[in-house]
Amino acid sequence: MEYRVLHGPAAIKYTHNNVVVFLSNASLLSSRGPSSGPRSGLDMRRTKSEYKNVLFPVQQGEKLVGIARLAQHGKLLRAKTDVEYFELPSRSILNRCTSARMPFDWTINPYRGCEFGCKYCYARYTHEFLGLDDGQLFERKIYAKQQAARILKQELRRHREGSIAIGTSTDPYQPAERRFEVSRSILEVFAAGRGRSLSITTKSDLIVRDIGLLDVIGRRNMLHVNMTVTTTDPELARKLEPRAPRPALRLEAVRRLAERGISAGVFANPIMPLLTDSLENLDKLAIEAERAGARYFGGGTLFLMPCAQSQFFPFLEKEFPSLLQRYRERYTQQPYLRGEYARLIRERVEQVRANHHLAGSPQPYQPEEWITEPQRKLFE
Repeated sequence: MEYRVLHGPAAIKYTHNNVVVFLSNASLLSSRGPSSGPRSGLDMRRTKSEYKNVLFPVQQGEKLVGIARLAQHGKLLRAKTDVEYFELPSRSILNRCTSARMPFDWTINPYRGCEFGCKYCYARYTHEFLGLDDGQLFERKIYAKQQAARILKQELRRHREGSIAIGTSTDPYQPAERRFEVSRSILEVFAAGRGRSLSITTKSDLIVRDIGLLDVIGRRNMLHVNMTVTTTDPELARKLEPRAPRPALRLEAVRRLAERGISAGVFANPIMPLLTDSLENLDKLAIEAERAGARYFGGGTLFLMPCAQSQFFPFLEKEFPSLLQRYRERYTQQPYLRGEYARLIRERVEQVRANHHLAGSPQPYQPEEWITEPQRKLFE
């Protein structure tokens, strides 16, 4: 066994799920123990290509580099019962999106990690870049990006073009935002500018706190707010998304935004087989979205990489044991569901969308105070 070397005052060592973990005042890094079984083909492809050396243990004496090194030296900001908040020094806030499948060019995630603890969350792998391999740490170690507004201002001067999506990996309105207001500081930057295409994705009604800022942004830029609601059933939602606001609160936030004239829609992401994929569930969601004043409605099937499987499969075993084997059979070798099932879900979403007169995606509009590129150059 080889352990990571930690800085700072005396560390506390414990073992959890075959992972040896060291805790210090301002950092937490972990190292995997011996494998408990053979890896799937999907997991092997991921470690060899997509994330390269991120998943391998750090050798004794090997220095952490990049964001893992920054995270190791992050200042502990605050701690509560099961969650610690850290400051993360940042070199960049805007991240270029290179995937042709995504409808945006840049992404912003004000936080690393997400306290909502959604059982299906695909983004848990992002903590591995910080040297944190235990998937549970994604919801227990939250990193607030330092000096986000100042860095963003500098980057926006260099990058004039391209749509920007806020909250693609972690929720910008998770509980940490109440304390640190990193997302609000980013919105203040956009409120001072014009002529950009922006979107925000969240599953929190905390976004209503910033409705005044959003109103200003939406008049000067093209802005869409995507509210994620997987089900209208509060009991099922509590199991799937244990620390996220209730579905009714999210839909109320959509209503508040819509009343203010802000473009808002509902996404049923992810649509989970035999849990939230029924026509009845999707229709109820679309009904409530229409009532709330949503302009669009969409949803796609569950995406389940190995890092997410390690949390989702035990959850199924506990809460829905009859589904576990079917999920294993369909997701162990590939993270996407394709073919006939994917086609069926697309048709269901299209059907309920048409029934309730909702668009399939955010629609372009002309902001009241939009500034075109020629106009911008006149004022520079």
